[in-house]
Amino acid sequence: MMDIPPLVLQFGGSLVAILVVSGLVWALKLGGKPGLENALDVARAAGEVEDGFRPIRHSIARQRDAALAADAEGRIMLIKRHGNKFAGRVLTPAARVREEVDMLIVDPGEARFGSVRLSLGDAAYWADAINRL
Repeated sequence: MMDIPPLVLQFGGSLVAILVVSGLVWALKLGGKPGLENALDVARAAGEVEDGFRPIRHSIARQRDAALAADAEGRIMLIKRHGNKFAGRVLTPAARVREEVDMLIVDPGEARFGSVRLSLGDAAYWADAINRL
């Protein structure tokens, strides 16, 4: 009979356990990077940031990782992916915006949130709207 060293058995057992957990994560569709695909996704993310925020206009970045949304009261929310969820801020007059070709760089004026780069087809519209806050 062949003796298998304990270290090899431990390694094999660990490898099998990792593969089983990975398979479960894949089967349950856990993890991954969520994306903003449509108006419903933007509305859901905005509602999680601020209860009652209902976008009437939105633009989703081409990478699907960020968006801008405006509500009927004229407020503008900046939404970005944060891990596997979305975070957002309602912009104030402290927000700054800069255009670079079709790229918009929005600084909400809050250092902890940071600036967000959005590749948008209607960047000029949002730059004007943010500058009017």
